[in-house]
Amino acid sequence: MEVVVNGFNNINNNLSNKNNNNKKNNMSFYIGREASKLWKRFCAETTTEINLLAENWKYLLAGVFFQYIHGLAAHGVHYLHRPGPTLQDLGFMLLPELGQDKAYISESLFSFIFLSFVLWTFHPFIFKSKKIYTVHIWCRVLSFLVASQALRIVTFYATQLPGPNYHCREGSKLARLPHPDSVLEVLLINFPRGVIYGCGDLIFSSHMIFTLVFVLTYHRYGTKRCIKQLGWFLAVCQSLLIVASRKHYSVDVVVAWYTVNLVVFFVEKKLPELPDRTNIAATMLLPLSTKDKDERAKEENHKLLNGNSIVDPADWRQRTQVNGKILEDGHAHHADTAMNGA
Repeated sequence: MEVVVNGFNNINNNLSNKNNNNKKNNMSFYIGREASKLWKRFCAETTTEINLLAENWKYLLAGVFFQYIHGLAAHGVHYLHRPGPTLQDLGFMLLPELGQDKAYISESLFSFIFLSFVLWTFHPFIFKSKKIYTVHIWCRVLSFLVASQALRIVTFYATQLPGPNYHCREGSKLARLPHPDSVLEVLLINFPRGVIYGCGDLIFSSHMIFTLVFVLTYHRYGTKRCIKQLGWFLAVCQSLLIVASRKHYSVDVVVAWYTVNLVVFFVEKKLPELPDRTNIAATMLLPLSTKDKDERAKEENHKLLNGNSIVDPADWRQRTQVNGKILEDGHAHHADTAMNGA
């Protein structure tokens, strides 16, 4: 009896060991297959983005270079800053002051928003759901930033207000910058200390420019509704924290809210529409897998069997203008016939 029981136990153990081995093998195979798919997707996306970068590198370089111009202008206005009594501000009255020891909260939230947006712009390299091209979205973002920052430079050079930040107040060594010994000292902008401890560049908030541009861009081209709502909530929190940290006056934040929204609204009207990657014409930029080719061939055969012609969505456009009339597919207006009275 014991021999039989032991035999059954051995059989069960062998079966369980085989099942465990099979599961491990299946898991290894699944991980290897998914890793291979991810690598192929990454390579295909990289190829596409490199081609787009070759076409748009001038715009990206100009946008990045203007970030230096903006930093240089902010550093230059620091030489003109004169500390004085903090101005009366409604936000300062309503929001309790966080203090120097808690000023990092505002910067931490801004860093989170900044890094989250940057990671989102590169998500097409990894995830299957792709609605944007990374190069295209950064061309758009930089155009919004450049337009907003150009207006900001004009406003903070027009009027210098006494800075409300702790290092900009009377008695602080950083409130005034000594006269520069050379042009190189100005051009190097004492990075990063000169950027962090700047004074005089108040109207309007640079942090809010970046925050609102990122939130507006995701609101337009993002897909997750909950993240859009979270983005606007974080933008409001960022506004309150900036005032509570005494980094800006309330007017700096308020002006940023309506200025950046208007800038994005008008600049976006001048820019060409981003290609929608869900369209067939857009997916032609990416190499097709065998499965995609088979699906497309089946779709075309199905259309042919039903008597429908295969038309590329890229060809769904208005035709050439003839004698003041726009010719569309199947609707040709003969203007000269009407002129002859026919």
